[in-house]
Amino acid sequence: MSFCKNPDVGMPPKVTHSAKINLLEDEIVRQIKSLWTGPENDVRTALLKEMVGSVVRLRDLDTDVIDVKILHRALRELRYAFRVFRQYRKVKKVSIFGSARISEDDPNYKLAAQFGKLLSQRGFMVITGGGPGIMLAGNEGAGRENSFGVNIMLPFEQAPNAMIADDKKLVHLKYFFTRKLLLVKESQAVALFPGGFGTLDEAFEVLTLIQTGKTHPIPVVCIESPGGDYWKRMMEFFEQQLLSRRFIHRSDLGLFKVVYSAEEAVKEIQQFFRVYHSIRMVKDSMVIRIHQQLSQAEVTQLNHQFSDLLADGQFRQVEALPEEWDEPHISHLPRLVLHFNWKELGRLRQCIDWLNARAVAI
Repeated sequence: MSFCKNPDVGMPPKVTHSAKINLLEDEIVRQIKSLWTGPENDVRTALLKEMVGSVVRLRDLDTDVIDVKILHRALRELRYAFRVFRQYRKVKKVSIFGSARISEDDPNYKLAAQFGKLLSQRGFMVITGGGPGIMLAGNEGAGRENSFGVNIMLPFEQAPNAMIADDKKLVHLKYFFTRKLLLVKESQAVALFPGGFGTLDEAFEVLTLIQTGKTHPIPVVCIESPGGDYWKRMMEFFEQQLLSRRFIHRSDLGLFKVVYSAEEAVKEIQQFFRVYHSIRMVKDSMVIRIHQQLSQAEVTQLNHQFSDLLADGQFRQVEALPEEWDEPHISHLPRLVLHFNWKELGRLRQCIDWLNARAVAI
């Protein structure tokens, strides 16, 4: 008896393309049914239901294919990026912006590498655009294990740098708006080195978000090698063209700090979290979580010195509010509660600096 070797023996039956589509559709239907039977009081489930409803309603609007493509691509990219960052949520991160065209012999390149190295030594991770220049320097300084790359796909100069190219913490994005969202959302501080249109776009995006209250205050440091005048000239522009015309408040210039060394930049970032921890809105009240309780005299001084931050009432020092039940890991922290005057976000940063100056050794 002769045997003919069959390569398909022991293998699962082949599935046609149409059958694969049917299997996928069946799985989607199953998951949607499971979603609809989920707990009614679960916020995540409720939001996912609304998202499914939004997708279905796109058909009623006869939405253009290009609009559907934009929505689909953005959602898919963000879903993947959130998964990449999720396991590192407990680690503080610093987003580094700067020119992609700076060479390795530029003093700002060396400064960015030193800055990244110091951050990693202090327990921070860094996020860059994943490209060359300042981005590569930041990744090199921090090291591969402490680096993220949020790369934008361009027809030139923006291939992932060698340090992050095949790392699992590299995310590829098509749209600038999703990239900027991630660079701000996933970081607890921002460092700006000299750069071109892209760097300035990112700088003004971050400052606008903080100035308008669309993101919580974070330390923003503008870094340059000693002797440079990039940020000096930028400050002159702010003073002469923006402040003099009353396009910004004087306190808005306190939303960032210009420094000329990696050590000073890291110190500024670390100092921001000495006493201040975070902010959360509970109904119409701002809740400032702090690491150290203030004395009654300090609360009195706070109410006097920063009364312009109050829409009404006073700063009150309290324990965790019932509405903060979903953050039990910080329920032990003291709170400052106030009705905030939203026109004074620059002054809010000055208030945080005042709180951090109250730090005492533990």
